[in-house]
Amino acid sequence: MMRLLPLSLVAALSVAAPFAPAQAETAVFAGGCFWCVESDLEKLPGVRDVVSGYAGGKTQNPTYKNYERGGHREVVQVDFDETKISYGDLVGIFLRTVDVTDAGGQFCDRGFGYSTAIHPLDEKQAEAAKAEIDKANKSLGGKVVTPVEGAAVFWPAEDYHQAYYKSDVRTLTRFGYITRAEAYKGYRKACGRDARVKSVWGGEAYKGLPKAGS
Repeated sequence: MMRLLPLSLVAALSVAAPFAPAQAETAVFAGGCFWCVESDLEKLPGVRDVVSGYAGGKTQNPTYKNYERGGHREVVQVDFDETKISYGDLVGIFLRTVDVTDAGGQFCDRGFGYSTAIHPLDEKQAEAAKAEIDKANKSLGGKVVTPVEGAAVFWPAEDYHQAYYKSDVRTLTRFGYITRAEAYKGYRKACGRDARVKSVWGGEAYKGLPKAGS
């Protein structure tokens, strides 16, 4: 015979039971300066968090001083709600925020560590990423050099790199003793990132991005 719980206990369990969280996924992209990629993607509806870091190499615990020597790139790890934005749409937007035709780095940042790549974490993501690359290639006449690589271990970058683009911590830079947010704006404008993306993609550049220096 099934024993019934007291109504008071049933009510208590109902109150204490957590709501089911919205479904979430993770994406890993390399798009040059991780400050810029973090800034671009964190503004998208459905993106919960973006963390700057390193991935793709063979060394353990890479740092800003040695990540490229270990075969890593600057990357971001994106936590997103797939009920609001799909992985494929996220890849498509990411591709339109970088110069997918440049294999030698991104904008004023040169070298392998600043080159672009997509690291799908499973076969479903890999198929979606390749489909978006195919679309991009058709739009750009086969000029896309951004590779779809295998899953990679993500190593978070040092704390001072996180949310750099909106930090009010002051630092000495070539632009003077200013906040990191101000330094980021100066860097982005000096690198010509937004102008170059627009020249590559034209009307297909993602229009939700801030204007250079904004």
